[in-house]
Amino acid sequence: MSTGTSLEQRVAALENELADIKRRMAAHGAEDWFARVAGSFEHEPDFDEVLRLGREMRRSDSPDNAL
Repeated sequence: MSTGTSLEQRVAALENELADIKRRMAAHGAEDWFARVAGSFEHEPDFDEVLRLGREMRRSDSPDNAL
């Protein structure tokens, strides 16, 4: 956008772009992504190990473990 563009024009352009992004996301079913993914790894043999390693990594990053 050029520096000569008014604030109102810039806001209107942003609103139009946001509306377009929302339309495209809705067309691809982006709003229900969590429902499609939730539980999908429940019966994977290594899932519990992945969770354990994630907890271990988060704990190692905590300030209590700093030297």
